[in-house]
Amino acid sequence: MPGFDPNDLGGLMAGFQQQVERLQQEAAATQVQGQAGGGLVTVVANGGQEILSVKIQDAALDDRELLEDLVVAATNDALRLGKEVMASKVGALTGGMGLPPGLLG
Repeated sequence: MPGFDPNDLGGLMAGFQQQVERLQQEAAATQVQGQAGGGLVTVVANGGQEILSVKIQDAALDDRELLEDLVVAATNDALRLGKEVMASKVGALTGGMGLPPGLLG
């Protein structure tokens, strides 16, 4: 293949990895908010899949089982939104091609 130097592949991959690391840092700095029960429970997470805070309205405190379910639902919502943030950033980098499973760690 004319113009292709296999020795450049390592440099291209290193540059790509640096871009992925930068995107991961940007995603970790992006906050998303998941909710459940019409806002009775709100969970704030980031694109790095870390939970930053949980807020519970007083009205949710009366039913422990319901509260537990709402916390789980709001947390899953926040984590899903965080994954979407990362996926959109990676999609912008790869032109929508996606990445092989496990490349982001």
